[in-house]
Parts: sequence; C-alpha cells; structure tokens
Amino acid sequence: MNGSDRGLSRRAFVRSAVAIGGASALAACLQREETEDVPQAALSPAELPDRQHAWNEFLATDDHGNIEPPEHHLLLGLEYVGDGPADADGEREQLEAAFRTLETAYKRGNEGLAFTIGYGPAYFDRFEADLPESVDLPDPEALAPIEDPELDEYDALVHLASDYGHVTLSAEEALKGELEEINGLEVEDSFEGVFDVAERRAGFIGSGLPAERQSGVSGIPDSEPVPEDAPMFMGFKSGFRKTQASEDRVTIQDGPFASGTTIHLSKIRLHLHQWYEQDSRDIRVSKMFSPTHADEGLVDGAGDNLGDSSRIAEVGGDAAEAARRGTVGHAQKAARAREDGEPIILRRDFDSTDDDAAATHFLSLQRSIADFVKTREAMTGSDLTEGSVSSRTNNGILQYIRVRNRANYLVPPRGLRALPEPNPDSA
Repeated sequence: MNGSDRGLSRRAFVRSAVAIGGASALAACLQREETEDVPQAALSPAELPDRQHAWNEFLATDDHGNIEPPEHHLLLGLEYVGDGPADADGEREQLEAAFRTLETAYKRGNEGLAFTIGYGPAYFDRFEADLPESVDLPDPEALAPIEDPELDEYDALVHLASDYGHVTLSAEEALKGELEEINGLEVEDSFEGVFDVAERRAGFIGSGLPAERQSGVSGIPDSEPVPEDAPMFMGFKSGFRKTQASEDRVTIQDGPFASGTTIHLSKIRLHLHQWYEQDSRDIRVSKMFSPTHADEGLVDGAGDNLGDSSRIAEVGGDAAEAARRGTVGHAQKAARAREDGEPIILRRDFDSTDDDAAATHFLSLQRSIADFVKTREAMTGSDLTEGSVSSRTNNGILQYIRVRNRANYLVPPRGLRALPEPNPDSA
C-alpha cells in the first residue's frame, strides 16, 4: 500500500475479491496481502467496552483528529433459520462463542477487525413481547416523495470492517462455519444452523480508493474523472469530527438495551455523469457544502484543508436564504437537524461497486431512528423547495442519488448481542 503501480493494483485486486467473497477470494487475498502483521487481540473479550459500536477509540485518526475508517467493509444480511422466536439457549451460546472467536483472533480497529451485529424489526416480530419504550425501532419506510426503496426485512445485520481485505473475508467465512482456524486461533463456533447469509454487500472508503474502482462502473462517466485523492465517489471528504455525533450521543441511555444504539442502512445508487461532465467544480462545492464555500474558495481538493470541521456552522449561512437565491448545499441543509449545536447521527458510510454500479452504503448510528428521520428530512429540504430551488435541481445532491434500499436495526450491548429477547428485563 505504498502508492506504487504495483501497490495500487494489489489494492484494487483485494477490493474486488472482498466484493466477490467466498473461499477462493479469501485464498487470493491471503496471497496478495501481508498476513503476518495482523495482530491478535490486545484485550480479552471481557475487557472490551459493553458498547458494540464503541469503535472510535480503537480507530486511526488523521492530523486533525478525524476518524479514519477501515478501508474494507462487509455487510451481511442474515435470516434466522428457525420458524418461530429465537429462544434456544444453545443457539445463544453458539453465537456468543462465534463472536468471541473474532474478538480474540483480531485486535479491535483498523489493523485488525471492528464489527457489530444488529437486529431488525422482523426479528423482534417473532416474539409476543414488545420492545421497551426506550427503544425506537420502527419498520423501514420511504422517507421522501421522490423515493420508492425496497424495504429490507432481514432478521439481523453484521457489519465487518478492517484495513485488510482478508480479515473481513476470514471473519465472514468463520461466521459461516467454513474455517477451522482464523489468524492462528481455533474457531470456537459459527452461525451454522442459526443464521443463513441472505445477502452480502461490500464496499470501501479512503483517499484514492474510488478513483481506482471507477473504470467501467455504471453511474461514473467513462472519462474517469473521480479525483485521485477523493475518499468517496462524489469527490469530497466527509465525516469531519465536528460534523459527527459522538458515540455517547448515539447511545441508548435507559432500559435493558442501554449501551446499545440503532442503525439505519440505506443503499444509494449514484448517477454522476452531470456531476462530473457538466457541473463545474464551484457548482459541486456549492451543492455539497454551501454557495459560500464556493464563492470564498474554502475547499481545496477533497477538503482535507478544512481540518476537523466542514465549517458549515461558521460560514454556511441560512439554508432558506440560500435556497431562495437558487442553490442550497447538502451539508448546509443537513446541519439544520443539529440539537444544541451538535450533530445527532454518527455516519459510518462507505462506497461500493456491487453489481458494477457506483453506490454508497449509508450506514448511520443514532440513539433513535427518529434522529435519523429528522436528519434525512432536513437533508431532503422539502420545506425549502417552494422558492426558486426545485425539488431536486440545485437542492444539494438530491438529483445525483437514488435510494434503492432502507433498513433499521437495533444494536444491543455486547452482553445481549446473541439472539436478544425483546424485553430482557422481563424475560
């Protein structure tokens, strides 16, 4: 990964292998990547935080304190094999052993593995008892008149992330019961007989990675214009430290699922022909950030010069006024959903070329799904479209994206992550 042609080719190969999956892809990754440098766990499972989503303290950061997410990501949509409620203690012990295997085999973080498991409304509908009032987990739904997404109904979702493609693939194969050993340790148990993997989605994020993957991908112009330093297909940095909610802010505070969180997951197709072939850079900056960012030349390259903040709160100005003048920025609109000046969702999204189409898997963490809905409504900006801004054109980035799937999940604390009851206190 030293930036040489050979290194770039290897990185592109590994990302393709992660997208394909399976034993042959894993074997190929093991041949291409350095495996001896992947550390086993520094902490025992008992020493890890109770929050499954407590990743930040274990992840790399840049010079400005922004989190640098792992390069490779896998999402596994799971279906419970049984017909009724998941109530077998043996199954819970089996799953917990599988999770402990991963936690012991790999150090938590970029150089090892970070992962979570969440459970959807379809899983909890198997039980007679209801989720407690402290948990907000509605069925997914379309969140704007302009979208008609497929609504995922998987029982559970596993999110695997690492800087090494072979680590995510090894974790997947171990969970499926296809490996006896992982990173030098015996695999204790797996999902076999409890969950089937119904769908897998793969992706990547990081400087230069989208540019390597753009050739021949639907939604990207043939001229291959994605900037070489861009961490995502739309060309700009996201996830600035001051535009992200803290892990504390997205953590459920009360009830049996305290220390848990919720996930909203959207699969978004990108259509970037106009974005790159017709829109000027100033227009792209205006639509992604705000017109002021473009007018004052605040964004260099992908935006690394902005430091730890998009500067929306500082210079973005009033979104309604910008809309009346003709263009309002995506970040400018989304910032309206803040509470007490602070963001309310934590984004862990990444790009994808699944099915040879440019896409973003928008994965966000929030205390309640209502927090995501509030943020999404602010980003859609329907309340701003009565002036000179149409419902899509010059309204942030709406005209370049199509929401194809939506899903909601509850991520329990680690102590309840293996087939939780909907109301553990009463169980």
